[in-house]
Amino acid sequence: MRTLFTLFLMALVLSSCRSTELIRPGDSIEVAYEKAMNQFVNENYTEAARAFETVVSIGRGTDIGQDAQFYLAESYFNARRFLIAASEYDRYVQFHPNSPRRMDVEFKRAKCYYELSPRYKLDQTYTRQAIENFRLFLSRYPDSDKVEEASGYITELREKLAKKQYTAAAFYKRTSRYNAAAIYYDIVIDEYPETKWAERSLVEQMEAYILYAENSVPRRQAERFQKALDSYNTYLQLFPRGENRSKVEDLYDRAQRGLAAAERRDEMAQSD
Repeated sequence: MRTLFTLFLMALVLSSCRSTELIRPGDSIEVAYEKAMNQFVNENYTEAARAFETVVSIGRGTDIGQDAQFYLAESYFNARRFLIAASEYDRYVQFHPNSPRRMDVEFKRAKCYYELSPRYKLDQTYTRQAIENFRLFLSRYPDSDKVEEASGYITELREKLAKKQYTAAAFYKRTSRYNAAAIYYDIVIDEYPETKWAERSLVEQMEAYILYAENSVPRRQAERFQKALDSYNTYLQLFPRGENRSKVEDLYDRAQRGLAAAERRDEMAQSD
């Protein structure tokens, strides 16, 4: 019985403490903001977000309201609710464009989309939004101490986009759709030339064109072997010391032999 009474008292005390932590009708904006900040400092980010929502609604147009808007976005970010956080950071910039916090806010907004970016096999809308936002950040704040970090995120995200296209190309090549494979390898080469996937794509594109030619009707073989040789020339221009140079040279010899044989057949067919 005494144990039950003790538990009851503890629950009552906790409930009383909790009620003093929550914003109540009649609280001044200063008191409401202080309660919200207490939740934030104690890492109760969900409760903090609710509290800052209240402060923003009653304090719009005030300095406290501006601070509350910032910490509202921060609360959602720390709670890993990145899509809502991005929206709140965006709202902060919209209502407070001249704030000294703007640079940090725009970086965090881009970071939200970075965190939302999924693994490469899934839809990459958030990945592209992250790249766009980081690029916007770099153009606006070229002297920021976060330039290197933002550039690193862009590089990482572009590697992911390149990998997605490369994987699609590899699928088409694996399923004997060689022309489609070559097209997707070309996307990697043209759009992501600085990534590690670009060199691999040129090698694979060259082989895809050779296979395409070898599996084509005789009258189309010569032009498709020539495409393989065009890929070889591009490889030499872009990656003269590439790690796949040995394989490329083997493919070059194979394409040359195929082209020579196809041209001989074409000449014989014309003479007949």
